[in-house]
Amino acid sequence: MAQSIEPNIADLANGWLKSYKLPYKLEQESVNAEIDKALSDYYSKNGGVGGNRVDAKILLQDKNLDFFPILIEYKGYKDKLVKFDIDGQVENRTSKNEPNLKNINSFAVNGAVHYANALLHHTSYTDIIAIGMTGYKDEAGKIQHEIGVYYVSKSNLGAGQKVDEYSDFSFLAPKNFDAFIEKVKTLHLSQEELDKLKEQREREIDQSLVRLNNDIYQNEKGLGENDRVYLVAASIIATLGIPGKVAPLEKSDLKSSTEKGNKDGDIIIRKIKAFLDEKEIPTEKKNLILRTLENTLTTENINKVENGESQLKRVFTKIVDDLGIYYKIGLTTDFTGKLFNEMYGWLGFSQDKLNDVVLTPSYVASLLVKLARVNKDSYVWDFATGSAGLLVAAMNEMLIDAKNNIKSPQELTQKEIIIKAEQLLGLELLSSVYMLAILNMILMGDGSSNILNIDSIKDFDGKYGFGKTDSKFPADAFILNPPYSALGNGMNFVDKALGMMNKGYGAIIIQNSAGSGRAKNYCKRILEKHTLLASIKMPVDIFIGKSSVQTNIYVFKVNEKHHKDETVKFIDFSNDGYTRTNRKKGSNNLRDTNQAKERYEELVNLVRFGKSKLNIFTEKEYYEGTIDPTNGTDWNQSAPIDTKPALQDFKKTVSDYLAWEVTNILKQENVQEESLGK
Repeated sequence: MAQSIEPNIADLANGWLKSYKLPYKLEQESVNAEIDKALSDYYSKNGGVGGNRVDAKILLQDKNLDFFPILIEYKGYKDKLVKFDIDGQVENRTSKNEPNLKNINSFAVNGAVHYANALLHHTSYTDIIAIGMTGYKDEAGKIQHEIGVYYVSKSNLGAGQKVDEYSDFSFLAPKNFDAFIEKVKTLHLSQEELDKLKEQREREIDQSLVRLNNDIYQNEKGLGENDRVYLVAASIIATLGIPGKVAPLEKSDLKSSTEKGNKDGDIIIRKIKAFLDEKEIPTEKKNLILRTLENTLTTENINKVENGESQLKRVFTKIVDDLGIYYKIGLTTDFTGKLFNEMYGWLGFSQDKLNDVVLTPSYVASLLVKLARVNKDSYVWDFATGSAGLLVAAMNEMLIDAKNNIKSPQELTQKEIIIKAEQLLGLELLSSVYMLAILNMILMGDGSSNILNIDSIKDFDGKYGFGKTDSKFPADAFILNPPYSALGNGMNFVDKALGMMNKGYGAIIIQNSAGSGRAKNYCKRILEKHTLLASIKMPVDIFIGKSSVQTNIYVFKVNEKHHKDETVKFIDFSNDGYTRTNRKKGSNNLRDTNQAKERYEELVNLVRFGKSKLNIFTEKEYYEGTIDPTNGTDWNQSAPIDTKPALQDFKKTVSDYLAWEVTNILKQENVQEESLGK
């Protein structure tokens, strides 16, 4: 390796910064209290990632008075500017989704991007510029250098995007900085790029949740499963904050005091109340949330101080350190659904009960949303909402559709508010699960308005729960993964929900015995008013690790009676293109091994448009048939097997038989000849 000339590189770069009269600071100097503290705490916890730290820090303000932290790293070696992964992203994670310390330590851009993510995680800044610079001396002794300038932001999920090519730092000079920021604001990721980053981040979340739950389960005694769920919910809500109104709760705000009314639990509750007040959460719902969380947060044991720290502060710190980055960057995923599955993984549920609490995988949730034809103008409800994963998927689809079709920024902002406040409704009976649904939608910013803690079968009258309480919710899209222990495997939810709709579509994933006799009466009643469009047999291992039941997706058209000659699309989706494993320490238990994404897209098109969209699927997997609407047990069909032999098959069989006969005759003749020869 070439000799390091890092001091020379630093001198060159710092000389530029001085000439622009920028307020740059070296690593050990203070640039801003919030940034200093975040980096100092991070270095302390992570040992400076093997001794590596940022070399220079700057905090600049543009013409709109927005602040941008700028982190710079120098490496005095050739070819040590940046290391990419196979997708062209800055490679800061290993195949096991752990920090790639080798790259972070060795490559200038990788190090700068890594610490920019630390600021995303631990400060209020959402837009950071990460700069890496390398150099070497050529044969004439002259310094040759390279610069990498990357934008690390909430909008790109912390991945970092290259801004442009630069030969010096003049873009930071006061006369050029506004133009530079304008260029930064034009950067965007395609939906495909965002989806890839989201998948990567979701795998990281899975590992973080496993690690966190293991830690709490093993090291924090006296906390039940509900306590763990409520502690995570409370910690996240308390640290979200509202710009200019409610400051996020910091770890340093918890003093582990024993003073009455000022214990750590009291402080967290006050912060949550301030957050909910500013969010204008309805009083009834706000009081329910506070009562539920107070039961855990104000107990004596969790606030008891040992060695200068309460158990509550210790757990709060673990939660913020492990999970903070994911909700700070606004990851639009079923965050609490993942938490829910991980937490409940410790419980000794019977298999039937476990089936009732299982999370719908995000790609299946997205499939249901597309099959229900959700768009920006849809009104979507879920009668067994669980952690609200299906509603999260619906909201994502609605927001994407709005973004693609509304050009006015003001109109788009208003539409996004309406989608979240008025176009989603979920019902959940279990209070602990209800809290997760509330948290999920608050994290989504905020679709929690009409998440209701009531029995959807007995108590729901079809009206908004909050806001327009005298108005019917005009549902035109229904999505559901019901508790399978309910009547008819959960078809009672389908019967009620579809019966309260005037138009639209429904898509449910359910135990397939519901369509082959277990829910016969419900199926017959549903078809008296609604049409079954498609029956899709799903992979048996789709809920691997949680459930092994065979499921089907049923797709309905609302308020149109099913006629006996109606075409139903029967699709065998057993091979969906994914390979699943159930390894506890697996970095990726879901792998696309056979055109999975294309298969899911084709499935949606087949249900919508029919046989003309056949491409990957075979005719053995796609079959158009009919059902008897008065039967109720014939919803799970497969393509009929043609037992009549084709002429070509007959010829081949005869040919094979004659060849066998001739071979036998020749063998017999050979045996006779050998016998005579003896």
